[in-house]
Amino acid sequence: MFGLYITHPQIVIDAAVPVPRWHLSEKGRERAVMAAGLEWAGLLGRIISSDETKAIETANILGSPHGIVPEIIEDMGENDRSATGFLVPDEFEKAADWFFAHPGESFHGWERALDAQARIVTAVETVLADHDRRLPVAFVGHGGVGTLLKCHLARRPIARDADQPAGGGNLYVFRLSDRMLLSDWVPMEDWTGPG
Repeated sequence: MFGLYITHPQIVIDAAVPVPRWHLSEKGRERAVMAAGLEWAGLLGRIISSDETKAIETANILGSPHGIVPEIIEDMGENDRSATGFLVPDEFEKAADWFFAHPGESFHGWERALDAQARIVTAVETVLADHDRRLPVAFVGHGGVGTLLKCHLARRPIARDADQPAGGGNLYVFRLSDRMLLSDWVPMEDWTGPG
């Protein structure tokens, strides 16, 4: 049976609001609604979400048509970047490059990539420890920690080239039985499902 890691799609960037409380944009909502109507979304038995607003909104949109209430897990949040506050997109991309290139070091007080990876892997493994493996499950979260989890599942070093395409709203598939990565990132509205 399969598991999914899904990143929230496009958001409204607001420098006056803490990043974890940012909301989905209209385009982000439209993409999540489109994905919720696909066959694979109806196969899900559980949806687990980060506690950040944009992830919760995505998880609710995906689960609502199928009667699934997402379970919120605090430790699934994005890597902690609060030390630098909001960074404009160009500066953020440079910082993200550094974050992935130096996983054992902190970028100006950010959570280290190694620590964020250990946190997301533990969060996912804790959920799966007592999960019925006959039920597909989706984890809804963020690009940074999602990439760190992907590197772990692929049994490869942390690297930015494993990151999702720009814009978010992507997913990858892994096998529940042995946690083997089964796909690269795919836009969530484009995935045709297992098989």
